[in-house]
Amino acid sequence: MSHPLRIGYIVPEFPGQTHIFFWREIQALEAMGHSVHVFSTRRPPDGLIAHDWSRAAMASTTYLGKIDPLHATIALGRLLPKGLLAWMLREGVGYSKDALFTLAAANRLRHDAKRLKLDHIHAHSCGRSALIAAMCHKMGGPRYSLTLHGPLQDYGPGQRVKWRDASFATIITHKILHEIQEELAGYLPERLLIRPMGVDTEVMRRDTPYEPPAKGRPLKIFACGRLNIVKGHQDLMSATRQLIDQGVDLRVEIAGEDDLGGSGYRKDLEEHLKKLRLQDHVKLLGAIDAGQVRLKLQESHLFVLASWHEPLGVAYMEAMSMGVPTIGTDAGGVRELIQDGSTGYLVEPQNPGMLARTIKSLANDPDALARLSQAGRDHIEAHFRASLGAETLVQEIERLRD
Repeated sequence: MSHPLRIGYIVPEFPGQTHIFFWREIQALEAMGHSVHVFSTRRPPDGLIAHDWSRAAMASTTYLGKIDPLHATIALGRLLPKGLLAWMLREGVGYSKDALFTLAAANRLRHDAKRLKLDHIHAHSCGRSALIAAMCHKMGGPRYSLTLHGPLQDYGPGQRVKWRDASFATIITHKILHEIQEELAGYLPERLLIRPMGVDTEVMRRDTPYEPPAKGRPLKIFACGRLNIVKGHQDLMSATRQLIDQGVDLRVEIAGEDDLGGSGYRKDLEEHLKKLRLQDHVKLLGAIDAGQVRLKLQESHLFVLASWHEPLGVAYMEAMSMGVPTIGTDAGGVRELIQDGSTGYLVEPQNPGMLARTIKSLANDPDALARLSQAGRDHIEAHFRASLGAETLVQEIERLRD
């Protein structure tokens, strides 16, 4: 390996409740001997600071979101001769607002990148974080790269500006890659790599062998994901009601919080839970840290996340890595992670009846549960280790230096 790299690493609102993947990748990069300097747009709301490592992460993160007139003025002076106005007219009002909002952040990043002698900046988002990296580079800052974690339309305007000067990009699924090749033709970097998110398979490993539910004991189901309508927790609740009415004894725990720290969609789920009279069977745990997620998975017989749409799904990976039989939905890129009937099961999104039938069939088949436990673990260990993302990032940055 050449000399250790100094990498700038941008994640929006870091560390959020779903950001364990980023933390693991940072640790993997540092274990390889590289220096990682973390930047973010702003701190997450207090209710979403859930991990035991959150405070340490925040203490080592530089937040760029503060509006600073001096930095904004400097950025404006540097970018206007580079065609900023033309791009604002070309990309429209939404992009213009984002560009003006991120001017100061981009110049602060340029200043810090020079001070820290960064070799490269990687934006783990194609939202404003990507725009900050792109504008920083346009002002003479380091080369940059992107990771696309979901459908392009989820990441705001100005995508052509964000992508056109990137040195390379990683995309989490083939499905999303095909979409952007059509939508951004002519503006994409030469190097586009499929690199899914991953999990630390050494940490996410069982302490004891998986055991299906004992006869006469309830089936323990665990779900983990933001409390948002698209995560389908309400569909899991509806399926649970059907199963109870059919005589299936089960207990469901749902970890996660809404984006407002508990005052948003959580209220709707609580109302749905009461309407279905599930207070004795379903529990909302709120945001819990990675260690608690691991313990819940260790105790569970089945992991279920009934997302309406999921680009890929780190929560599924964590469950499978822990040897927990997993049910997901055939939505988004999940099929690239879960092989239906082999490493897990896929059901139609927004179909509580189908979900209930699948859960019931597994509840009555301990041999199938045991088989899925081992098959899921083997699949994640082979193809979705967190270290693979770090290795890809380093290889691509070093390729640029050769």
